Amino acid sequence: MKRLRNALMTAAMVPLLMGTAQAASAPKSIGGPTEGLKLQRMVMVMRHSVRPPTKAPATPEGTTVQPWSTWTTPYGELTPHGAEGARLMGAYYRTFLGARGLLPRDGCAASGDIVAWASGKSRAIKTAEMFVEGLQPGCGLKVAHPDSEENDPIFHPAERIDGDMALKAAQRQKPGVAAEARVHAKDFAVLQRVLGCDPTTKAGCGVASRPSHLNANKGDTPDLEGALSVASTAGQTILLEYVEGKPMAEVGWGRASKADIQAMLRFHPVKFHYEVGAPYIAERYAAPIAKELLAALGGAEGTGGKLTMLVGHDTNIAALRGFLGAHFTAADYPQDDPPPGGAMGFELLKDAGGKAYVRTFYTAQSMDQLRDLQPLTASNPPAYAYFPIPGCRVAGAPTLCPLETFQKIVGGKLNSPAKN
Repeated sequence: MKRLRNALMTAAMVPLLMGTAQAASAPKSIGGPTEGLKLQRMVMVMRHSVRPPTKAPATPEGTTVQPWSTWTTPYGELTPHGAEGARLMGAYYRTFLGARGLLPRDGCAASGDIVAWASGKSRAIKTAEMFVEGLQPGCGLKVAHPDSEENDPIFHPAERIDGDMALKAAQRQKPGVAAEARVHAKDFAVLQRVLGCDPTTKAGCGVASRPSHLNANKGDTPDLEGALSVASTAGQTILLEYVEGKPMAEVGWGRASKADIQAMLRFHPVKFHYEVGAPYIAERYAAPIAKELLAALGGAEGTGGKLTMLVGHDTNIAALRGFLGAHFTAADYPQDDPPPGGAMGFELLKDAGGKAYVRTFYTAQSMDQLRDLQPLTASNPPAYAYFPIPGCRVAGAPTLCPLETFQKIVGGKLNSPAKN
């Protein structure tokens, strides 16, 4: 989008001071032979880091036996703990990208080599600022962002969507909302135990018995409501208690183990599967980010920097995943669940003959790395896992995609998105 690129070009992108920390080694490909490929550009589509619930109570009255734990940070804002987690990720990528030759190992990157754009919500802006502070400490690199949450066409492009068409598309998603209660019966059992609900003795407290349904929104994506929505929010809230570093007595009222949290998190991608996963929705909601992605990866003619950061929300990443039709697993999270502070990334690589390729990855701190604010180093790195893009591969290297094929796939969906 011209407006975004102009804003990025005019933002004060002063280079930064690289530290002298131990250089990180480049990740090993899970996709086959990649010898001789040099990293040219990288785009990271990131979710903000740790925040409290966006409202109180986190779930409707009557869905928990005890009140939710309290937070000192205002609802929906980035916590100091989350800010430090983002800074640690930035510090790691300073040495990691230096080791891969994308950014200088020492001193400041050249003006324009790093561009950062955030959603209009303050938790995304502050996450981007803290990542940049770790990546380029003391160098004055600025994060561009909309002037308000309402004027955010990159991360909140709802006007592109017909609400009734979106609802019909979501209702066609398999296995269907009604079937999810059976598919996730064991996860619901874990959730109800952690919430303190025994449906055989506490009338009204049981979550799983509540029917789930989809509601249309005019000019926007549909909302999943009922048991599945409550389960997604509850699981996310307990995760946030854990990665915030709260005492375990305050994580799920002391009833949630890490394995329990992982089970409850399976509801999060289910919610996205119906709200933004259908091709009709995903190919519209993710279109502005996909356009910026194509522009930033456009080889020598790309409009982005060597590193382009787009910092928004889990919904943006879920829609982009649906746009690509791909699946990822990040650190110790369930499949297709975007962790706090993690990012879907895109490498532009070239071989010795100048042929360009795209390789897609997901990077995130593990739950315990974020909970404990562990320094991230070559010996304790965040997860960095490549995943394939359907319809785009090289023989012997399923995660490697020729740039022209990637452009054709993404450009085709931008030019002719799914009609229903």
